[in-house]
Amino acid sequence: MKKFLALMITAVLTVFCFAGCKDSTEKNTETKTNSQTTEASKLKIVTTIFPEYDWVREILGDQADHAELTLLLDNGVDIHNYQPTADDIMKISSCDMFIYVGGESDEWVEDALQEATNKDMVVIDLLDVLGDSVKEEEVKEGMQDEEEEEEGEEEEPEYDEHVWLSLKNTKTLCSKISEELCGIDSENAETYQKNLKAYTEKLDKLDSEYKSLTDSAKEKTLIFGDRFPFRYLVDDYGLDYYAAFVGCSAETEASFETIVFLANKADELGVDTIFTIENSDKKIAETIISNTKSKNQKIAELNSLQSVTNEQIDSGTTYLSVMQSNYDVLKDTLN
Repeated sequence: MKKFLALMITAVLTVFCFAGCKDSTEKNTETKTNSQTTEASKLKIVTTIFPEYDWVREILGDQADHAELTLLLDNGVDIHNYQPTADDIMKISSCDMFIYVGGESDEWVEDALQEATNKDMVVIDLLDVLGDSVKEEEVKEGMQDEEEEEEGEEEEPEYDEHVWLSLKNTKTLCSKISEELCGIDSENAETYQKNLKAYTEKLDKLDSEYKSLTDSAKEKTLIFGDRFPFRYLVDDYGLDYYAAFVGCSAETEASFETIVFLANKADELGVDTIFTIENSDKKIAETIISNTKSKNQKIAELNSLQSVTNEQIDSGTTYLSVMQSNYDVLKDTLN
């Protein structure tokens, strides 16, 4: 796969260069229009996932019209299933700033960056920025076993990529984005710093609301009939959980043992809610409920922000609006 990506990247850039030479020859007597000049002077920023995209929008603020901001995962495909297109690679190659998560799902990035034509590109790796606060994936009691490593294959630690689901992490990451934007566009540095301050205050407010809610919650354990990408969120607020799969799992069917374990745990704790993530068919959650004693638990959904679409963005979805919705769901279920 890595060799294929490298070949694809090289081919794309070669075609791009020839196209550029041809275009230059044909138009060498033309004068650029004002609109072309303005377009060329825009900051080109490429992000992989929606949270990054929305953080940049917030920090740019009124300067958004002076930037060309691209979201690569814009059609509902989550980070674990994404592979870049030739057009994606071309956009990355020439951008001024590229922001990506940096986990196992982003292994393709290394090849893309090696072929970058803009050697002054600012690259932000979220996991790298967070450093030691990044957590290894946790396998909890009762979880469905993952596929075994092939014999002789060295097992490396797998890190939980879903760092954006911590409001505390988000403050750190937004600060880094603002700092780098100020570096490449010092003329508007004051605006970026002002926007960061305003956005941080909103993050702090919601963080405080989460803390107050969880501190007073009667029930502090969540049961997920699904993948569990919310490790950073529950750790921030002292919650516990049990789930069918780890956050980055590719598994879709839970074993009988996992179903029974989660059903028994629901009975033991007396919980009245089984959780899923967005776009779930809810079949695992329904099966868990059917194996409890009361069989009357409700199903609630938390959004992990992994598959936001352009339609949702156009309708006003933001990082904060989704995190607020998650807070509202927890408020209805924890008290």
